[in-house]
Amino acid sequence: MIELQKKESIYFLTMDAGENRWNTTFVKEFAKALDEIEKDEGPGALITSSKDPKFFSNGLDLEWMQAPEKHPKGGDREVFGEEFMFLMGRIITLSIPTICAINGHAFGAGFMLALSHDVRFMREDRGFLCANEMQLGLKIPRPELALFRHKIPANSFFETVQLSKRWTGLSAYKAGIIQGTGSFEDLPELALKKAEELAPLAKDRKNYGAQKEMLYGENAAINLEHGPAHMLKNSKEFE
Repeated sequence: MIELQKKESIYFLTMDAGENRWNTTFVKEFAKALDEIEKDEGPGALITSSKDPKFFSNGLDLEWMQAPEKHPKGGDREVFGEEFMFLMGRIITLSIPTICAINGHAFGAGFMLALSHDVRFMREDRGFLCANEMQLGLKIPRPELALFRHKIPANSFFETVQLSKRWTGLSAYKAGIIQGTGSFEDLPELALKKAEELAPLAKDRKNYGAQKEMLYGENAAINLEHGPAHMLKNSKEFE
Protein backbone atom coordinates (compact mmCIF):
# COMPACT_ATOMS: atom_id res chain seq x y z
CA MET A 1 0.00 0.00 0.00
CA ILE A 2 2.77 2.43 1.02
CA GLU A 3 6.39 1.60 0.26
CA LEU A 4 9.27 3.58 1.77
CA GLN A 5 12.86 3.20 0.66
CA LYS A 6 15.96 5.25 1.37
CA LYS A 7 18.99 5.67 -0.88
CA GLU A 8 21.72 7.76 0.69
CA SER A 9 19.90 10.90 1.90
CA ILE A 10 16.79 10.56 -0.29
CA TYR A 11 13.56 8.88 0.83
CA PHE A 12 11.27 7.39 -1.81
CA LEU A 13 7.65 7.02 -0.74
CA THR A 14 5.60 5.12 -3.32
CA MET A 15 1.84 4.73 -3.10
CA ASP A 16 0.80 1.32 -4.40
CA ALA A 17 -2.95 0.91 -3.91
CA GLY A 18 -4.35 1.27 -7.41
CA GLU A 19 -5.99 4.68 -7.61
CA ASN A 20 -4.61 5.46 -4.13
CA ARG A 21 -7.93 6.56 -2.70
CA TRP A 22 -7.97 7.77 0.87
CA ASN A 23 -9.49 5.87 3.76
CA THR A 24 -8.35 5.49 7.36
CA THR A 25 -6.14 2.48 6.63
CA PHE A 26 -4.35 4.38 3.87
CA VAL A 27 -3.85 7.37 6.19
CA LYS A 28 -2.35 5.20 8.92
CA GLU A 29 0.05 3.47 6.53
CA PHE A 30 1.20 6.82 5.16
CA ALA A 31 1.68 8.11 8.71
CA LYS A 32 3.88 5.11 9.55
CA ALA A 33 6.18 6.06 6.68
CA LEU A 34 6.49 9.59 8.05
CA ASP A 35 7.28 8.14 11.48
CA GLU A 36 10.26 6.32 9.96
CA ILE A 37 11.50 9.47 8.24
CA GLU A 38 11.22 11.51 11.41
CA LYS A 39 13.38 9.04 13.34
CA ASP A 40 16.41 10.05 11.26
CA GLU A 41 18.65 13.08 11.51
CA GLY A 42 20.77 15.03 9.07
CA PRO A 43 20.34 16.00 5.42
CA GLY A 44 17.46 14.43 3.55
CA ALA A 45 14.60 14.92 1.14
CA LEU A 46 11.41 13.02 0.37
CA ILE A 47 10.05 12.10 -3.06
CA THR A 48 6.42 10.99 -3.13
CA SER A 49 5.03 9.21 -6.19
CA SER A 50 2.56 6.55 -7.29
CA LYS A 51 3.19 3.16 -8.83
CA ASP A 52 0.04 3.48 -10.95
CA PRO A 53 0.83 5.10 -14.33
CA LYS A 54 -2.61 6.70 -14.59
CA PHE A 55 -3.39 7.87 -11.06
CA PHE A 56 -1.28 9.73 -8.53
CA SER A 57 -4.22 9.79 -6.11
CA ASN A 58 -7.86 9.86 -7.14
CA GLY A 59 -9.21 11.40 -3.95
CA LEU A 60 -11.39 9.94 -1.23
CA ASP A 61 -12.48 6.32 -1.09
CA LEU A 62 -16.12 7.26 -1.69
CA GLU A 63 -17.50 3.71 -1.65
CA TRP A 64 -15.96 3.17 1.77
CA MET A 65 -17.10 6.55 3.07
CA GLN A 66 -20.69 5.95 2.00
CA ALA A 67 -20.87 2.37 3.30
CA PRO A 68 -17.90 1.65 5.60
CA GLU A 69 -19.54 -1.49 6.94
CA LYS A 70 -19.27 -3.02 3.46
CA HIS A 71 -15.57 -2.16 3.19
CA PRO A 72 -14.07 -2.96 6.62
CA LYS A 73 -10.51 -2.97 5.27
CA GLY A 74 -10.81 0.81 4.94
CA GLY A 75 -10.67 1.22 8.70
CA ASP A 76 -12.63 3.31 11.21
CA ARG A 77 -14.75 5.85 9.34
CA GLU A 78 -15.35 7.95 12.47
CA VAL A 79 -11.72 8.99 12.87
CA PHE A 80 -10.93 9.51 9.19
CA GLY A 81 -11.51 13.26 8.91
CA GLU A 82 -9.36 14.21 11.87
CA GLU A 83 -6.55 11.77 11.05
CA PHE A 84 -6.47 12.67 7.35
CA MET A 85 -6.32 16.40 8.06
CA PHE A 86 -3.60 15.90 10.66
CA LEU A 87 -1.55 13.85 8.20
CA MET A 88 -1.69 16.63 5.60
CA GLY A 89 -0.49 19.07 8.25
CA ARG A 90 2.42 16.76 9.09
CA ILE A 91 3.47 16.60 5.46
CA ILE A 92 3.38 20.39 5.09
CA THR A 93 5.69 20.85 8.06
CA LEU A 94 7.91 17.78 7.58
CA SER A 95 11.43 18.72 8.63
CA ILE A 96 13.03 17.85 5.29
CA PRO A 97 12.34 19.12 1.75
CA THR A 98 9.47 17.28 0.10
CA ILE A 99 9.09 16.74 -3.64
CA CYS A 100 5.95 15.40 -5.27
CA ALA A 101 6.22 13.55 -8.59
CA ILE A 102 2.66 13.69 -9.91
CA ASN A 103 2.66 10.93 -12.50
CA GLY A 104 -1.13 10.83 -13.05
CA HIS A 105 -4.46 12.29 -11.96
CA ALA A 106 -4.58 14.03 -8.58
CA PHE A 107 -8.16 14.79 -7.57
CA GLY A 108 -9.57 16.15 -4.31
CA ALA A 109 -7.56 14.66 -1.46
CA GLY A 110 -4.88 13.67 -3.96
CA PHE A 111 -4.54 17.31 -4.98
CA MET A 112 -4.26 18.21 -1.29
CA LEU A 113 -1.44 15.71 -0.92
CA ALA A 114 0.43 17.24 -3.84
CA LEU A 115 0.03 20.77 -2.49
CA SER A 116 1.28 19.67 0.92
CA HIS A 117 4.73 19.11 -0.59
CA ASP A 118 7.36 21.82 -0.97
CA VAL A 119 7.96 21.22 -4.68
CA ARG A 120 5.70 19.65 -7.31
CA PHE A 121 6.55 18.19 -10.71
CA MET A 122 3.93 16.77 -13.05
CA ARG A 123 3.66 14.77 -16.23
CA GLU A 124 3.28 17.01 -19.24
CA ASP A 125 1.46 14.46 -21.40
CA ARG A 126 -1.44 13.31 -19.21
CA GLY A 127 -3.15 13.78 -15.86
CA PHE A 128 -5.16 16.51 -14.17
CA LEU A 129 -5.00 18.36 -10.89
CA CYS A 130 -8.54 19.09 -9.71
CA ALA A 131 -10.33 20.06 -6.51
CA ASN A 132 -13.57 18.39 -7.53
CA GLU A 133 -15.59 18.91 -4.35
CA MET A 134 -18.08 21.22 -6.09
CA GLN A 135 -18.71 18.56 -8.71
CA LEU A 136 -19.43 16.04 -5.95
CA GLY A 137 -21.74 18.40 -4.05
CA LEU A 138 -19.30 18.73 -1.16
CA LYS A 139 -18.16 21.79 0.75
CA ILE A 140 -14.41 22.33 0.98
CA PRO A 141 -13.43 22.51 4.68
CA ARG A 142 -11.73 25.70 5.85
CA PRO A 143 -8.35 24.04 6.56
CA GLU A 144 -8.28 22.69 3.02
CA LEU A 145 -9.19 26.13 1.66
CA ALA A 146 -6.33 27.60 3.69
CA LEU A 147 -3.93 25.07 2.15
CA PHE A 148 -5.07 25.94 -1.37
CA ARG A 149 -4.91 29.67 -0.64
CA HIS A 150 -1.35 29.43 0.63
CA LYS A 151 -0.06 27.17 -2.14
CA ILE A 152 -1.92 28.46 -5.22
CA PRO A 153 -1.45 31.94 -6.73
CA ALA A 154 -4.39 34.25 -6.11
CA ASN A 155 -5.47 34.49 -9.74
CA SER A 156 -5.85 30.70 -9.94
CA PHE A 157 -7.34 30.10 -6.49
CA PHE A 158 -10.99 30.83 -7.34
CA GLU A 159 -10.89 28.76 -10.52
CA THR A 160 -9.47 25.88 -8.52
CA VAL A 161 -11.74 25.74 -5.48
CA GLN A 162 -15.00 27.19 -6.81
CA LEU A 163 -15.01 26.25 -10.49
CA SER A 164 -13.28 22.86 -10.13
CA LYS A 165 -10.89 23.70 -12.95
CA ARG A 166 -8.90 20.76 -14.24
CA TRP A 167 -5.26 21.73 -14.53
CA THR A 168 -3.00 19.89 -16.96
CA GLY A 169 0.70 19.77 -16.24
CA LEU A 170 1.45 22.62 -18.63
CA SER A 171 -1.43 24.83 -17.46
CA ALA A 172 -0.57 24.16 -13.80
CA TYR A 173 3.03 25.18 -14.48
CA LYS A 174 1.96 28.40 -16.20
CA ALA A 175 -0.37 29.13 -13.26
CA GLY A 176 2.45 28.66 -10.74
CA ILE A 177 0.83 25.64 -9.06
CA ILE A 178 3.71 23.30 -9.88
CA GLN A 179 7.42 23.95 -10.40
CA GLY A 180 8.03 21.91 -13.54
CA THR A 181 6.84 19.25 -15.97
CA GLY A 182 8.39 16.27 -17.71
CA SER A 183 7.55 13.12 -19.59
CA PHE A 184 6.51 10.00 -17.69
CA GLU A 185 10.00 8.61 -18.22
CA ASP A 186 11.78 11.82 -17.16
CA LEU A 187 9.68 12.62 -14.08
CA PRO A 188 11.59 10.41 -11.59
CA GLU A 189 14.94 11.88 -12.62
CA LEU A 190 13.53 15.41 -12.45
CA ALA A 191 12.31 14.80 -8.90
CA LEU A 192 15.57 13.11 -7.86
CA LYS A 193 17.69 15.96 -9.16
CA LYS A 194 15.66 18.48 -7.13
CA ALA A 195 15.72 16.25 -4.05
CA GLU A 196 19.52 15.97 -4.19
CA GLU A 197 19.76 19.73 -4.63
CA LEU A 198 17.53 20.50 -1.64
CA ALA A 199 18.53 17.72 0.79
CA PRO A 200 21.44 19.73 2.32
CA LEU A 201 18.95 22.36 3.50
CA ALA A 202 17.81 19.86 6.12
CA LYS A 203 21.26 19.40 7.64
CA ASP A 204 19.64 20.87 10.72
CA ARG A 205 16.19 19.30 10.52
CA LYS A 206 14.94 21.12 13.58
CA ASN A 207 15.68 24.46 11.96
CA TYR A 208 14.17 23.45 8.61
CA GLY A 209 10.98 22.26 10.27
CA ALA A 210 10.74 25.33 12.48
CA GLN A 211 10.86 27.58 9.42
CA LYS A 212 7.93 25.65 7.93
CA GLU A 213 5.99 26.08 11.15
CA MET A 214 6.54 29.83 10.91
CA LEU A 215 5.18 29.80 7.37
CA TYR A 216 2.25 27.44 7.80
CA GLY A 217 1.62 26.84 11.50
CA GLU A 218 0.03 28.78 14.32
CA ASN A 219 0.09 32.56 13.76
CA ALA A 220 1.66 31.96 10.35
CA ALA A 221 4.09 34.67 9.25
CA ILE A 222 2.67 34.65 5.73
CA ASN A 223 -0.52 36.38 6.85
CA LEU A 224 -0.32 36.69 10.66
CA GLU A 225 -3.24 34.27 10.97
CA HIS A 226 -3.25 30.54 11.51
CA GLY A 227 -1.76 28.76 8.51
CA PRO A 228 -2.98 25.57 6.84
CA ALA A 229 -0.74 23.21 8.80
CA HIS A 230 -2.07 24.48 12.14
CA MET A 231 -5.66 24.39 10.90
CA LEU A 232 -5.31 20.88 9.48
CA LYS A 233 -3.67 19.48 12.59
CA ASN A 234 -6.37 20.99 14.82
CA SER A 235 -9.38 20.55 12.56
CA LYS A 236 -12.71 19.11 13.66
CA GLU A 237 -14.30 20.08 10.35
CA PHE A 238 -14.61 17.42 7.69
CA GLU A 239 -17.55 16.34 5.58
